[in-house]
Amino acid sequence: MSKVKELETQLDRAQQQLRLFQKISRLMAKELSLKQVLAAINALMLEFMRGDSCLLYLLDKGDLLLCSSNNPSPGTLGTLRLRIDEGLTGWVARERRLVAISKEAFLDPRFKSFAELPEDQYEAFLSAPIIARNRVVGVINVQHRKQHIFTGEEMETLTTVGEQVGVLLTLARLEGMPSQETIGAVVSALN
Repeated sequence: MSKVKELETQLDRAQQQLRLFQKISRLMAKELSLKQVLAAINALMLEFMRGDSCLLYLLDKGDLLLCSSNNPSPGTLGTLRLRIDEGLTGWVARERRLVAISKEAFLDPRFKSFAELPEDQYEAFLSAPIIARNRVVGVINVQHRKQHIFTGEEMETLTTVGEQVGVLLTLARLEGMPSQETIGAVVSALN
């Protein structure tokens, strides 16, 4: 690839990233339900990352509760729970750190499988904490069926989206439920 072509590709990807952040920002400003916004963010992340699965977990009563999925298995949204000390997703929440595994994510010793989640057999796994007011309030996961080497740009994008979702949750709590003190109140609004 010529240097000019490489620069054009990088510029195009940077423009796509900017459009993603703009779309998420506009979603946050619209009068949509939290469930609708999370579903839209889910779809936008899949498109940008060219992934096969996107799952959003929110912290509820000390557990991570599955609140959004691009392809939810029956009965999992709002009911599937993961303790903070379970699986890669729990590790991300507990450690407040991103994790990127390019292949055979299901073989990682931190991995916890759920029969209800077909995504648990996917190869590549990228996960970032959702942060609100310097606290972890959830986790966002993007997965690929096949091996995928995550770029620094993809990792930074997921981290930034995790921060945007954190702001969204804070706004939802302030606007719709000012007397509630936990993100769990926002989670119950999803059901």
